[in-house]
Amino acid sequence: MKDLERRFFHCDALRIETRAKDGKERPVIRGHAAVFNQLSEDLGGFREQIAPGAFADAIKLDDVRALWNHNADYVLGRNLSGTLVLAEDARGLAIEIDPPDTQWARDLLISMERGDVNQMSFGFSLRPNGQDWAKDDAGQVIRTLKRVRLFDVSPVTYPAYPQTDVAVRELRSWEGQGSTAAQAEQHAAALRHIQHLRMQLDLSA
Repeated sequence: MKDLERRFFHCDALRIETRAKDGKERPVIRGHAAVFNQLSEDLGGFREQIAPGAFADAIKLDDVRALWNHNADYVLGRNLSGTLVLAEDARGLAIEIDPPDTQWARDLLISMERGDVNQMSFGFSLRPNGQDWAKDDAGQVIRTLKRVRLFDVSPVTYPAYPQTDVAVRELRSWEGQGSTAAQAEQHAAALRHIQHLRMQLDLSA
């Protein structure tokens, strides 16, 4: 998917709890897949943050999977089946996963309990008008994600560095619009200057 982007977060609060189901204690994965208002590292000429409400449409509309290492062969849960629950809270995108009782899922839970896996990543693309670009007081470019389509959330062993091809393309487009606007203003200023000179010449004639 050409517009797919991925971001990851260190989730110190990613944890395993137990819940009674069908008369048995079942493990449940809880934590956050994304955090609001937290600036990322430099992603190639810009930094990024997620605005509260960015996932509101996705929670209501999107078919989202919980995957292990973004691998579609290892499905931990799905919101449409009720085995993945998504919600926005004050911190960010909260997740609750009811993993399957399979050997690979049990292995993952053991790794998480040991603290070997404590990072989450999510795959997304932008909805219409889903981002803002601006410069902060230091002149650094900041991208704010406002409305996203959500494809998956995923505990990961080695989070890949954020895929920025799509974002960099959006950045270049934004910079181009700014450049075009600046050029237009310069051109208008030059015309005003010429008109002013002509008026001065007319008055002195």
